[in-house]
Amino acid sequence: MGRIIVEVMPKPEILDPQGKAVGSALPRLGITSFTAVRQGKCFHLSVDGPVTDELLKQARKAAEEVLSNPIIEDVVRVEAIDEADARYAGGVQ
Repeated sequence: MGRIIVEVMPKPEILDPQGKAVGSALPRLGITSFTAVRQGKCFHLSVDGPVTDELLKQARKAAEEVLSNPIIEDVVRVEAIDEADARYAGGVQ
């Protein structure tokens, strides 16, 4: 089974209250290394068989037309991932 990961982030000019809340909570937990946090969305798309260029093209179309709001979000990543990456990134088993 192949997997495709799609990452969507708010456009830089869009306020990110969730990212800001996480960013302000980190120092209270003693985590002070990070200067900013932006929160986005991550989708794992599973396919039967290997990921082909055509499937990546379809995933990109889905990302741009369904998985993101192009007015306020950018699609920042559409790529095949291997099973080890999928398990590590919390992908569906």
